[in-house]
Amino acid sequence: MHNDTQNEAYIARLKALIQREYNLSAASITPAKRGYYGETWRMDMAHGRYFLKLDHSPQHQIKYRNSLAVVDYLCAKGIDFAGTIVKTTSGDLYCAFGSAVLAIFDWIDGENLESDATKIPEYEMLCKLYAVSKPGFDIPRAEFSDAIASEFYSRFEQLKEQAADVQARNTCSFLEQKSDLLRHYAARLGYFAKRCGEDTSNFYFTHGDAGGNLLSGAGGYFIPDWDEVMYAPPERDAWVMCCRQWAVCLFNKTLRKNRIDYQLQPCRLAYYCYHMFFYYLVEFLKGFTKGGLQTELEAYFDSWIMERMEYAETIF
Repeated sequence: MHNDTQNEAYIARLKALIQREYNLSAASITPAKRGYYGETWRMDMAHGRYFLKLDHSPQHQIKYRNSLAVVDYLCAKGIDFAGTIVKTTSGDLYCAFGSAVLAIFDWIDGENLESDATKIPEYEMLCKLYAVSKPGFDIPRAEFSDAIASEFYSRFEQLKEQAADVQARNTCSFLEQKSDLLRHYAARLGYFAKRCGEDTSNFYFTHGDAGGNLLSGAGGYFIPDWDEVMYAPPERDAWVMCCRQWAVCLFNKTLRKNRIDYQLQPCRLAYYCYHMFFYYLVEFLKGFTKGGLQTELEAYFDSWIMERMEYAETIF
């Protein structure tokens, strides 16, 4: 994400910082559209290319900083698909650029070409990740909770208070039409949160959106962008394909191949379906001021996620 403040003077300051902290002389720094959080750039040098990511959000940059230690650990364990961090001259994984956190990575050439076929390398990489997971990193640990539904309803109530805004009224009207379904899904989320909360074993490093970040290039397959790395069950990575039996079988087969004594649990898959359904709704409401929310919500309730919800409805 970039804005008008990132002008020539801004780039010059960024180059100067990188020269000072990393001893790298950038020939050019240009926008790179990768990832969902922060500000991303491509840095070209006389010999080599790098990826820069700056996080300006005080709420998010703590997770960003802490995730870098995991990526560095993965590299040390021979995991070559998660990206390689370029350290500062003093050996740090990041540095400050004003109020932002800056990290530099080796550039990965590739495109996101996610398909059914790419699930084979994706699951293979994820299982290699699970195999080297270890406790002790300062990253979030998943909790089976229905808090995300509560947050949705809280934001929904706040939106109702904006009755003078036509967009707000239209959005609330649409959500009211879905009220029975929303209450049902919230109740199901609460049920699976309680059921799954009885067992918090088999937690590993998980990515959260491996398919959406998988890059395919001449060097093979890569999964960068570990900002949201979390100790969680494999279902956090697997739920998005849970409505495809072949994908569930493939995931379980890949777990066995990598000697991970675990198989996907339907109740955990269902939990993540309901959890993520409300997570995306919350993201929509957070972005209300961008306008056009009613149209986006209507599309959401007729999108890919509904097939996952149909699957979750079959689990008891």
